[in-house]
Amino acid sequence: MTYEELMQKAIEVSKNAYAPYSKFAVGACLITESGKIYKGCNFENSSFGMTICAERNAIGSAIAEGERKIKAIAIYSPNQDNCVPCGACRQVLHEFCESDDKLDVIVKIGNELKVYTLAHLLPESFSL
Repeated sequence: MTYEELMQKAIEVSKNAYAPYSKFAVGACLITESGKIYKGCNFENSSFGMTICAERNAIGSAIAEGERKIKAIAIYSPNQDNCVPCGACRQVLHEFCESDDKLDVIVKIGNELKVYTLAHLLPESFSL
């Protein structure tokens, strides 16, 4: 699957986001080491701490299916170009990749895709 195809799936799933409070819809689509695809969208709660980001939603779906290694993730919001993951999502992504320099984070800027490595977005990540 190409990064453009991953992004298209992230765009599609962003339409399912439940964001009545922030109005900030986000969709994510990831590919695992095994080649399987998982999607997620953010969903909010009136108790804001209970809100789940699109990235962690997709990662949770992958984990529930027994996946443990993510190769790449596309993230999209119709509200913002260059919609990179929040700090919590960056740390969760770190937990499920072979190495930070081998996990690509794909975002959309205008009509172009930009690819970051997780190592670029989360230098000096926390590990045990």
